[in-house]
Amino acid sequence: MTQPKRNARRVALVSEHASPLAELGGPDAGGQNVYVAQLARTLALRGHDVTVYTRRDDPRAPETVRTPQGVKVVHVPAGPPTAVPKDELFAHMPEFGAHLARMWRHRRPDVVHAHFWMSGLAALTGSRDTGIPVVQTYHALGTVKRRHQGTEDTSPRERVGLEARIGIEADAVIATCADEVRELVAMGVPRDRIDVVPCGVDTSHFSPRPGARRPKGAPRRLLAVGRLVPRKGFDRAIRALAEVSDAELLIAGGPEAELLFADPEAERLRKIASEHGVAERVRMLGCVPQHQMPDLVAGADLLLSLPRYEPFGIAPVEAMACGTPVVATAVGGQLDTVVDGVTGVHVPPLDEADHDLAGVIRSLLDDPARLARYGAAGRTHALARFTWDEVADGVARVYSRLCSRSLPSEVAR
Repeated sequence: MTQPKRNARRVALVSEHASPLAELGGPDAGGQNVYVAQLARTLALRGHDVTVYTRRDDPRAPETVRTPQGVKVVHVPAGPPTAVPKDELFAHMPEFGAHLARMWRHRRPDVVHAHFWMSGLAALTGSRDTGIPVVQTYHALGTVKRRHQGTEDTSPRERVGLEARIGIEADAVIATCADEVRELVAMGVPRDRIDVVPCGVDTSHFSPRPGARRPKGAPRRLLAVGRLVPRKGFDRAIRALAEVSDAELLIAGGPEAELLFADPEAERLRKIASEHGVAERVRMLGCVPQHQMPDLVAGADLLLSLPRYEPFGIAPVEAMACGTPVVATAVGGQLDTVVDGVTGVHVPPLDEADHDLAGVIRSLLDDPARLARYGAAGRTHALARFTWDEVADGVARVYSRLCSRSLPSEVAR
């Protein structure tokens, strides 16, 4: 049998609403699910004993599931065993944390890594008085959401205060970008407890596909990817398209294509496209299966990532991994991921000074050599900084620092 790797640890990942087993595309299934699944997989392949604790949202789900890579997924009973919007899960976190405490008394992990603020609450409850170090990754911060959404923010009112408390009580906080570090420090989280480790992308899946490029003479293709919510800035992309001739805009995200007619944001975007005379050049694809995304991304001339705010933003990283240049608003994680003038171009957010977005797009489309240069640099950048091995290296360094004062538990053979 395979012997455990030296310094292998028992790692508990807590992800209360984002299961690594979930099918992507639902309202609360996205980047965090991918992050937890890929981190767990990579750590397990390195010999660590990894368990992911997520809330049971289906009465038919078994108590535990073992993935092909050896990751154990535990479905924690907390609240009704049905789908519940994540903003309504706060009331069930004491039950979630109490269940973790019972499990960890029986089998103590070496380190706990919580994902999202409610997972942090449960992890701190489950590890109280045990000496188990707790690492927190927020994935998104309530302070940022409230600042930008105001009265439309549906998060529990306690969120902002509790996020600060979690950051202060956790043994370490992993931020995904420099902008998040600034937010955390402003919240009172000690700077010396914060490490920056970006999100990752599967660079073997998202890779250049020469055959996906548009044939000569076809309309130039702009692509925007993300959930269909106003903050993503798809409306801005549509308005810019009106001033970019011989180009089409594809928007990937939201419900399945046949359900787009009932989606309020899709309807709003359709109206904007009609008002600006580009309805024939805007195609809304709905939810695109993950196995089709690399061809879609690699076949675009430009990815437009224009959110008003973005905690990290994985779409630009996936585009760079495919060799596709990016036009991105200079916000959040995009300040770190997209290198202005090297892998793409930064533009101001919508609510800043007037900016000629269409002019930026035209200048790039009219310069094939520049597009090729940005695309090649993007692929190199993604391989250097955003592979899951790189992410796992950064996370494991944090775990090792916290566990250095005690020997790791013997990993089950």
